[in-house]
Amino acid sequence: MKLSDLRPTPGATKPRKRKGRGIAAGQGKTAGRGTKGQRARSGGVKGPYFEGGQLPLVRRLPHVRGFTNIFRIPFEVVNLDTLAERFEANAQVTPEALRELGLIRNTQRVKVLARGELKKALQVHAHAFSESAKQKITAAGGSVQELPWQRPPRKVR
Repeated sequence: MKLSDLRPTPGATKPRKRKGRGIAAGQGKTAGRGTKGQRARSGGVKGPYFEGGQLPLVRRLPHVRGFTNIFRIPFEVVNLDTLAERFEANAQVTPEALRELGLIRNTQRVKVLARGELKKALQVHAHAFSESAKQKITAAGGSVQELPWQRPPRKVR
């Protein structure tokens, strides 16, 4: 059997209705749209937003609250539990090593956060640390080194 031999079972498909092709076709004249009215006209169906002229629900709801902080500085975030899983004891954890493992995409600004426990000593190099992450790394016998980083240029409007 080949793909070209495949056919639908008899009765599974029907020919499509060719509407508006004359009385003899069975779907002539009004073409299944009934008589008169908005839905009988071309382009007469209103969108799902339209509620007959009533103020639509979408417009009755309040606008989205909050704002976007234009001074936000994006960091690539890594947690301690991830470092504990992926690195051996006394390993050097650098942004480049994190990128090779696929934990981050961008090596410009990396921040280490304190989720999870760390039981092995690691030498962690990153651009920023949470205070609790620093404490956990040093308590496990590791070291913390903050790398220099630059603020991204401000976008002038």
